Amino acid sequence: MSDIQHDPQEWDALPRMAWITGAGKGIGRALAERLAGLGWTVYASARTLNDLNDLAAATDELSGEVRPLPLDINDRDACARAVAHISNDGQPLGLVVLNAGTHTPTPAGEFDAEVVGGLISTNLTGTVNCLAPAMKMLMQQGRGHIAVVASLAGYRGLPRAAAYSASKAGLIAMAEALYPELYRSGVGISVINPGFVKTPLTDKNTFEMPCLIEVDEAVDAIIKGLARQKFEIAFPTRFVMIMRLLRALPYALYFKLTGKILNR
Repeated sequence: MSDIQHDPQEWDALPRMAWITGAGKGIGRALAERLAGLGWTVYASARTLNDLNDLAAATDELSGEVRPLPLDINDRDACARAVAHISNDGQPLGLVVLNAGTHTPTPAGEFDAEVVGGLISTNLTGTVNCLAPAMKMLMQQGRGHIAVVASLAGYRGLPRAAAYSASKAGLIAMAEALYPELYRSGVGISVINPGFVKTPLTDKNTFEMPCLIEVDEAVDAIIKGLARQKFEIAFPTRFVMIMRLLRALPYALYFKLTGKILNR
């Protein structure tokens, strides 16, 4: 579905108000800055208020505005309250970017139910906690666009990333399932599948990251994909091609390749 585009509403006609989760650092922060520079009002959510206040201060002189909205996406009621707060703004919400997430390695020898459950709770269930009230709001409006940030790691199960791959695959499947109904209601949905992007999260990785790109390159790809109303926004191109090839391989060959990864 990566080449599918839709037009429930033209990008330029969307209300210039957005909500971004995981906006304290990395891709979420950079995207909030970019949208504010384009004149958008951005409600920025993250757990750490200091990060949000710093973001708001950094964008103070831009044509748009960043409004801090602290949130723990694992708190379902808090997510509903956040959407209710945005709905009381008096302006329609044009864009929702559900970006908050985390990563913890889960190799077989250290596979722990609590660790796996916590990661899936944040990446998958936490996203659902935000998606449910936001989707209801946009469907009532009859317009708007939702972008769910998954990962190329959701294409296939990757060694030492069982929980992360599972959570991101779940997000991709969920967006695919919702697409037809949202389309009919006038609401767009995209899934954003990044490869390796240089952020505070990937800075913790101890392995060589292929095709690593800077966060500004990621935001360029996201903005371009959203403007074209694409269903899948995947980048960088070279790594996307590699992952799509891996996705097409039969299990016997795929497991030989992933076995070699473990030997590194």
